[in-house]
Amino acid sequence: MMESREVPRPKVPSLDQTDINWDKLDKTKLYVVGAGIFSGVTVALYPVSVIKTRMQVASKDAAQKNAFAAFKNILRADGIPGLYRGFATVITGAIPARIIFLTSLETTKAALLQLVRPLNLSEPAQAAIANGLAGMSASICSQSVFVPIDVVSQKLMVQGYSGHAKYNGGLDVARKILQSEGVRGLYRGFGLSIMTYTPSSAVWWASYGSSQRIIWRLLGHDQNSDGVPSQWKIVGVQATGGVIAGAIASCITTPIDTIKTRLQVMDNEKKQTARQVVRRLIAEDGWKERLCAKTEAI
Repeated sequence: MMESREVPRPKVPSLDQTDINWDKLDKTKLYVVGAGIFSGVTVALYPVSVIKTRMQVASKDAAQKNAFAAFKNILRADGIPGLYRGFATVITGAIPARIIFLTSLETTKAALLQLVRPLNLSEPAQAAIANGLAGMSASICSQSVFVPIDVVSQKLMVQGYSGHAKYNGGLDVARKILQSEGVRGLYRGFGLSIMTYTPSSAVWWASYGSSQRIIWRLLGHDQNSDGVPSQWKIVGVQATGGVIAGAIASCITTPIDTIKTRLQVMDNEKKQTARQVVRRLIAEDGWKERLCAKTEAI
């Protein structure tokens, strides 16, 4: 009687087992759980966005020269609700926008990883190219939803402050924009948003993917390693990669984000070009102070 022999399974490199690609994802969990996590993170970080926006539109003589001063001013004037102006608008629109972003990101990344493998590049280079181009593609696809949300929510964040108009919620903002400027008004700053978030997304995801590969190599793991890293080690490497990516991306995109915010919160009567906004910012406090120092609130 012949003994049955098990066919050996193909060896899967340890680092490949740490990657989460489109074909491995549970789509239901990605969208449902992802939306829940995103909403929770938004609740926690939304006040930072409000403070940052207030600082970006502050006039030269305003008291809000730093994040703490802006925080105290908002609490004094509006209490805790003031830190969440425009929150409902952001949550309502950002979830579908996030779904568009994630779908585009993961499908594009999976396709690009297959395309770059025959190029015989190093693992960090492959990860940087695939993740960077995927991040760029995802950002472009999602901006059609993100920009109108940005315009409406930012007007709510600064309403009644420094001469800005007051509104009765997000729908009132959208209605008045459509009446005065048409659909084009909801996409004010669209070009700058593409210039801000597309490079930012590309840089973030490229840095995130490549930095993880570099960290794994420093820890003694590469594609020839047999042992699969522990879950805690995987989480630690991913978190470190995220911090590195965030630091690199914010340094590159903060100046453009400041200009974009100024454009988006302007009333139609005070509308200026991007060049005029830059000149005004430099004239008020100088390039470094007005465009770069806003990273205090990030």
